[in-house]
Amino acid sequence: MGIADWVVLAGYFGVMVAIGWWSKRRIRSAEDFFTAGGAMPWWLSGISHHMSGYSAAVFVAYAALAYTTGFAVYVWWAVSITIACAIGSFVFAPRWPRIRERLGIVSPLEYLSVRYDIPSQQVLAWSGTVLKVFDVAAKWAASAILLNTFAGLSLPVGILLVGGVTLVYSTIGGLWADALTDFGQFLIQLVAALALLVAAMGSLGGIGSVVTMWDDLPPSHSDPFAGTLTVPFFLAYCLINFVSYNGGTWNLAQRFIAAPTSSAARKSMWLSGVLYLVWPLVLFLPMWAAPLLLPDLADPEQSYAELVLLLLPSGLVGLVLAGMFAHTMAMTSSDANAISSVVVRDIVPVLRGSRGRLVGRSELLAGRVSTFLFIAASMAIALSADSFGGVLGLLVLWFGALVGPIAVPMLLGMLPAFRRCGPSAALVSWAAGIAVFVVNRYVIGDRLDALGEGTAQAITVATPILVSVVLFVLMGLLRPWRNAASDELVAAIRTDAAVAAPGTAGAVRS
Repeated sequence: MGIADWVVLAGYFGVMVAIGWWSKRRIRSAEDFFTAGGAMPWWLSGISHHMSGYSAAVFVAYAALAYTTGFAVYVWWAVSITIACAIGSFVFAPRWPRIRERLGIVSPLEYLSVRYDIPSQQVLAWSGTVLKVFDVAAKWAASAILLNTFAGLSLPVGILLVGGVTLVYSTIGGLWADALTDFGQFLIQLVAALALLVAAMGSLGGIGSVVTMWDDLPPSHSDPFAGTLTVPFFLAYCLINFVSYNGGTWNLAQRFIAAPTSSAARKSMWLSGVLYLVWPLVLFLPMWAAPLLLPDLADPEQSYAELVLLLLPSGLVGLVLAGMFAHTMAMTSSDANAISSVVVRDIVPVLRGSRGRLVGRSELLAGRVSTFLFIAASMAIALSADSFGGVLGLLVLWFGALVGPIAVPMLLGMLPAFRRCGPSAALVSWAAGIAVFVVNRYVIGDRLDALGEGTAQAITVATPILVSVVLFVLMGLLRPWRNAASDELVAAIRTDAAVAAPGTAGAVRS
């Protein structure tokens, strides 16, 4: 990296901190900090939802898959998310702002105390919080790998640098800072990705190489399913991404909760889905061309960074690196904000017992403190990422396999078809899903590996969520649960026009 690159990167870090300070002026309550006061425009919410699905891991772990496997990484990742957004725009996205209107929630899990009970809510809150520490740790590790390639900084120093800047602006700026960072990230990525695409195609002979380069790549690189990215693995991730991008990943639920109306939430989901269908094609084209530009690369995880260093001039290298950091910092800060909302609104009130939840400035301070502690803990895990299977292991296996058992009772509990599934169904489905992951990973892992890496990954990721869904439904059939407040809530969030009877769920604003 040259001086111009360092200037661009330093300028980016400075802008992120400035966004945090600017956003701080808009925050007067926990509602502002966690849900932007329910006033986030649909286009900003949609871009934020889309960009919150990225991190530097896309340019490390997914770039490695693009280098070794080819087009299948787009189908496995982007197409599965597009499908999730298309369905979710009708089923789940509109329900989140309705829940905020009915119950005044700021946490994605806050409504579960009404839908199920306090113990069920607490189990999901604690387990989801711990899981997210590992997920965010993978993002820090991926960022450090990039910084090591570009600037030669050690992995620990890289983790502390990127995590430290994120810690500052997300702690003070809340969801407004997260969303505005996502928008800035979108603009940076637009310029940086197009610049690299033009440079890569120019090196291969012009725009026509978008088509002709596939003839020079291994034949399997143009297949929709190849290598470990098999059809079963794709179907498994369709299911995982369906629950994740519709709110099972809590920071994505917050984008819908922050929308002013159900219509705005639906439009934001449409925008995010369209972007997932189109934009990854631009991002991945240089990665797919990398085997031609960087043949026999020793470490495919460094392919994107090496492409940037090979093709782009000083200044643009720093812009690309800033864009990749923007992905991680925006995603992890929004994760931290979501986790903090769960801690402050779901966990702390139970720990306080009869004193109830914090209010006013005390609640806002607790939100900032928990955001700080969450980011610090994830950075500590990132420093030992190799113990958990590296970046891809943390992302694909740990988070992918465990997000389902937590998200199933959370999302299916919104739907009238599952209103007879109560606390027992929530807890049994959660416990069974976790147990299946443990068995897959630590008891029969060697037997699964013998089936082939792609099959093993598909089984490891898919079986926990499938078991959770089956047991959630079965428990509702075998032990149907009836609770007036829960039924009232489920009915109330079905449509905008529905009006709930007075009770725990509150009156509905039409």
